[in-house]
Amino acid sequence: MNKYETIFLMKDDIAEEERNNVIDTIKNYLEENGKITKIEDLGIKKLAYEVRKYKEAYYYLIEFESTSEIIPELERKYRITDEIIKFIVIRIED
Repeated sequence: MNKYETIFLMKDDIAEEERNNVIDTIKNYLEENGKITKIEDLGIKKLAYEVRKYKEAYYYLIEFESTSEIIPELERKYRITDEIIKFIVIRIED
């Protein structure tokens, strides 16, 4: 199992319930296919540059352990979720 870290940014104008639904979807996928070691709500922050006409976004950080096979599907989930405006998944070296 590899260690990964993902950060995703969500629109700042969505309701808390919608945000929680998106977070739950991502968490459930990761828990089904690996193990979450850390999750952190970093709150709303100002972006360094405009992303899809947004100047602020909610930041979420999740560290998890899994095989590399789940990463393409995780990134696909990010891309098709309208509330997510930017994301990154990186492998953490031991």
